[in-house]
Amino acid sequence: MKIFKFGGASVKNAEAVKNVVQILGSFKGEKIGVVVSAMGKTTNLLEKLVDEYVNDRNPLAVIEESKAFHDQILNELFEDKSHVIFARVETLFGALEKRINTEPSSNYAYEYDQLVGYGELLSTTIVSAYINEKSGACEWLDARKLIRTNVTYKEAKIDWDTTHELVNGAVRNVEAHLFMTQGFLGHTNTGHATTLGREGSDFSAAILAHCLEAESVTIWKDVPGVLNADPKWFDNTQKLNHISFKEAIELSYYGATVIHPKTIQPLKNKNIPLFVKSFVKPEESGTVIHEDTSADSLIPSFIFKMKQVLISISPKDFSFMVEENLSEIFEHFASHRVKINLMQNSAISFSVSVDESPQVQKLIAKLRETYNVKYNDGLELVTIRHYDQETLDRVSTDKKILVEQKSRATARLIMKSIS
Repeated sequence: MKIFKFGGASVKNAEAVKNVVQILGSFKGEKIGVVVSAMGKTTNLLEKLVDEYVNDRNPLAVIEESKAFHDQILNELFEDKSHVIFARVETLFGALEKRINTEPSSNYAYEYDQLVGYGELLSTTIVSAYINEKSGACEWLDARKLIRTNVTYKEAKIDWDTTHELVNGAVRNVEAHLFMTQGFLGHTNTGHATTLGREGSDFSAAILAHCLEAESVTIWKDVPGVLNADPKWFDNTQKLNHISFKEAIELSYYGATVIHPKTIQPLKNKNIPLFVKSFVKPEESGTVIHEDTSADSLIPSFIFKMKQVLISISPKDFSFMVEENLSEIFEHFASHRVKINLMQNSAISFSVSVDESPQVQKLIAKLRETYNVKYNDGLELVTIRHYDQETLDRVSTDKKILVEQKSRATARLIMKSIS
C-alpha cells in the first residue's frame, strides 16, 4: 500500500480536484490511502470562525462565506444538482451552524478543535464523491475514529497502540482500492475531535503509513520537490533530489516548511521512503527522503524565519543564570505556548528567538515580574545547513548580526536590516 497526501493548494478549486483525480487514476490497480487537507484557505477562514464564535461576534457570516466557496466547487464538479453530495455538504454546514448556536466553553483550544476540522471533513467528502462519480470506488474514512490522541487540544499527542489497532481494523474492511481520510484530525477516548497542530496533514499521512507498514508516502506539493530554500526569500533555488531522514529532520526542526516536523520519525522507524512530488508536473521525479546520507552535504540549504523577536532575560540582582532560573523560564514559555526557535545562554542572561505573536507580549509581561527583560522585534533568523563563508556572506549582506551560532554542519544567524 502507498499513502498519498494532498494539501490545500492541490484541492483549492474544481480544476485542482480534477487534477488530483487524474493523478490517482494513474495508479489504478494499486492500493492507495489518500490524506486530504482542507480546500484552499479554508482553515484560515475557520480559524476566523472560531474567533467570531468565542468572542460572540458574527460567526454565521463566516460560515456563509465558506459555504459559498464550497458550493462553487460543487457546482463546477457535479452537473446533476440532485446528486447526494449536495445534501451531504449541506448536512456538514448544518452541523457547523448547530455548533455555533451553543454557548462556547472557556477552553479556546477545545472549541478550535471542534470547529476547524470541518474543513477536512468537507474536502474529503467532496473529493471522494467526485472520485466515485468519475473513476471508480473510493471509501471515505473518518479520522476522528482512526487517530487516537490525548486531550492536548490544538496539538494532540498520538496514542500509538490504540491508533495502530483502529487504523488496521478500519482499513482491513475497505474493499475499494482507494480509501480517503482527513489530515490534521484525531479524537480522544471520549470521542471529542482533536487536531495535530497547524499543517499537521503530513503527520497524518506518516501515522497511517507507520501503522499500515506502507510501501511509501508521497506528499504532493506545488513545488518540484524539496528545495534548498524558500523561493519567496531566495533566488536561484535548487532541488534536493535525495536527502536522508536525518537531514529532513534537521531541516524541518529548523523551520523548513515543505515537511511538517513530526512527519519524518514515524517513517524512519519503519524505513518507509517519503517522496515529495509536484501535483503540477506529477511525471517528474521530485525528492526522495530515505536512509542514505551520501547526498546530504552536496548542496547548502537555507531556512528563513521572518518576524522574529529576540528576548533577553537576566536576573534583577545580576546573579548567575542557573538551572533554577532556566527551569522557571521554560515553564513560562510552555504555559504561554510560545515556541523557542533559538536559544543562547551566558553567565547573567538567557536569550531566545521566537515568532512574533500576541502571546509573546503576555509572556514578556509575565517574565518581567521576576526578571529584567529586553527585546528586539522585526528580526529574521537564517539557518544554513552545510554552510561555507560564501553562503554566510550571501545572507548577511546589508544586515547587522545580533546572534551567531555555528556547529560543524549548521550556522544560525539572527539579523536585522541596516537600511
